[in-house]
Amino acid sequence: MSTANPSYKPSEGKREEFRKYLEKNGVMDALTRVLVNLYEEADKPDDALEYIRDKMAVMAGLETTKQLQMKLADAEERIKELESQLQTGDGPVEDVSAPTASTPDMPFTEDQIKTEDDAAPPPPPTEEPPAENPPEES
Repeated sequence: MSTANPSYKPSEGKREEFRKYLEKNGVMDALTRVLVNLYEEADKPDDALEYIRDKMAVMAGLETTKQLQMKLADAEERIKELESQLQTGDGPVEDVSAPTASTPDMPFTEDQIKTEDDAAPPPPPTEEPPAENPPEES
């Protein structure tokens, strides 16, 4: 974790400055709401830290640890299926390299992400040696 000196005590001015920074950025409100929710839970969770992480993730619009673990398990299962299909040659292997507009977890299509302006420039033309001139007939 932290390698800071445990006996270090910041000055009162620095503490106040840091507290104001946290309040200004909404950290104190977010932590207070999560801690109040945890306090008001009838059935306290076994892992309070996981509860806090998940609640903070939801507040930030992110996925929770369990949601990410489920997505990872689904992706690993899909990889095994595709590898099996590739090994046995069973049926066509669908192209899963580019997301489609119907993919629910992808808010943008590939066209929206990469435009022609963003495309890599074409490689510079290579200079070819001049073609040999055939002998002129007289």
